[in-house]
Amino acid sequence: MTKVVKMTNREILENATKRLDKAGIAEAGNDAWLLFSEAFGMTRTDYLIDKNAECNAGHIPFFDSCIEKRLAHIPVQYILGKAYFMGYEFEVNNNVLIPRFDTEVLVSEVLKYTQDDFKILDMCTGSGCIAISLSLLSGAEVTGVDISEKALAVADYNKVINKADKVTFVKSNMFENIDGTFNFIVSNPPYIPTKDIFELEHEVKNEEPMLALDGHDDGLFFYMILAEESAKYLRHNGGIFMEIGYNQAEDVRNLLIKNNFTDISVIKDLAGLDRVVCGWRK
Repeated sequence: MTKVVKMTNREILENATKRLDKAGIAEAGNDAWLLFSEAFGMTRTDYLIDKNAECNAGHIPFFDSCIEKRLAHIPVQYILGKAYFMGYEFEVNNNVLIPRFDTEVLVSEVLKYTQDDFKILDMCTGSGCIAISLSLLSGAEVTGVDISEKALAVADYNKVINKADKVTFVKSNMFENIDGTFNFIVSNPPYIPTKDIFELEHEVKNEEPMLALDGHDDGLFFYMILAEESAKYLRHNGGIFMEIGYNQAEDVRNLLIKNNFTDISVIKDLAGLDRVVCGWRK
């Protein structure tokens, strides 16, 4: 007869953390906790109270399967099927980029100038996290655009679960299927130079969609389109806001100057890195 080994909540969490750490998983402790919390339905407070209590054996198979996926370098957000952005929950899978905290800098900057009667275009919308957050936090009408049908399916679902009634998603290769004008154009486009993608960590280069990462040879391909085409779709005193890579501020700024944008500014993220470039059309 097989002897069942009983484990406490603390023991099973610590064992998982050690396995992830031994495999070289960055932030092993945090990842183990997120998966443990989801599998066992425990908050931090619950855990502090019951960490030495016997764990619920019924949840162990699911938890073990989550740890195995993380050991295979699948991101936690894809394992759980969700991510958090600007205080909202979004479904994510490997058809969309995982929302990053750094991108909240972009949304926060746009919100400084947004009114509830504004119309905003979110180019390269992916999961729809930018478009939905902007609309819910400002009341603005937002159109999200992406070339990927699979990404748009995720965005549409996120619109429903977040009750973002003033958001619309459109399939388009950049501005190809876009009509009308907007107060703001916002974008977190693919901006990683093709040659640099293969130097990224496994979780990014092998799990997240290449279509959402690849900024072509120099990483500026989509910024060139945005700078050149946006003026046709911006209203008087309209603005463009773009997330950038840490070393792209000067190049993107020059693209905007070349295309007659004014009052161009660069906003840094909390780490002090250049994160957003914005400019205006008078």
